[in-house]
Amino acid sequence: MASYRTQSIQLHNFGTPPTLTEHEVDAPTGSEVLVRVTAAGVCHSDLHLQDGYYDLGGGEHLSFEQRVTFPVTPGHEISGVVVARGEAATDATIGRNVLVCPWVGCGDCPRCAGGYENLCTNSQFLGVNRDGGYAEHVLVPHSRYLIDLGDLDPARAAPLTCSGLTTYSAIRKFGNDLDSMPLVIFGAGGLGLMAVGLLAIMGKTRPVVVEIDAERRSAALAAGAQAAIDPTERNADEQIRAAVGGPVLAILDVVGAGATFAQSYRLIEKGGRIVIAGLLGGDTRLQVPLIPMRSISIQGSYVGTLDELRELVALVRTHGLPDIPVHTRDLHEAAQAMEELRSGSVVGRLVLAP
Repeated sequence: MASYRTQSIQLHNFGTPPTLTEHEVDAPTGSEVLVRVTAAGVCHSDLHLQDGYYDLGGGEHLSFEQRVTFPVTPGHEISGVVVARGEAATDATIGRNVLVCPWVGCGDCPRCAGGYENLCTNSQFLGVNRDGGYAEHVLVPHSRYLIDLGDLDPARAAPLTCSGLTTYSAIRKFGNDLDSMPLVIFGAGGLGLMAVGLLAIMGKTRPVVVEIDAERRSAALAAGAQAAIDPTERNADEQIRAAVGGPVLAILDVVGAGATFAQSYRLIEKGGRIVIAGLLGGDTRLQVPLIPMRSISIQGSYVGTLDELRELVALVRTHGLPDIPVHTRDLHEAAQAMEELRSGSVVGRLVLAP
């Protein structure tokens, strides 16, 4: 079988730094498509993969051990160019600029049949269960996971497949409520800034952002937030309520920590909705009677569907990409980029450019 010589950044065990490796990648067969990577976003989920777990709080972890086979190439925010295709992938045009949807399911379960491959319990996600985009090439299992980029900048567009899709899917869970009232967003990292930018191009009310870092608060205001509030200030809750200008009825937590959820739960008013899309970690305590008494909804949102990604790409091809900072690094700088993200010093998104 023919193959392609390529370089990729690989993890060889949990808790170890990634290494640059030169190896062969098989030529595509059947429905497969080989994509030459032009950009790959660096995401906090890649750090969880490197660590080998999610933090559940109280000393408990959700392990990746049963999901990952080493060596594995991280990277699930991928843009690239089609360079080869299997005999059944006739709709994959060689030379086409594409985004790669990494949320690949088993294809057989009820979730996959319903279009929710992102919720498949036997997932084949690129960059987790299969080799991903921290590489010169990535093998995509089917051409339907490719979405035309058009004239979008590949480096700025690559984060759409995770941070963009995650926030777009979460925003959609509020329905039309955000046409007339502001969303409170906890966090102004890559996800939070993406959410602010998407709300602007979706024509929604300008959000109120809650963020501990001063530089990120400034970035949120620049991206279109109407207010950016430090949650550690004594009167932070009062500031948030004042900025909303009424009851707090819509909260998006893209941090996903015990502290951010506790503050969200404290703030949400009767009939309100909290959507949690962040995975930082931790646990919390709930006063259960207050949930029915206040008739509040608490909903999780995990990335999004292939159809939602297609909608999102169509949206930004019409209205432009969200105006958030994107910083590029060379592929061989992946380890440093991951540590830079881990340090909390990144404002916006980091993208590797092979």
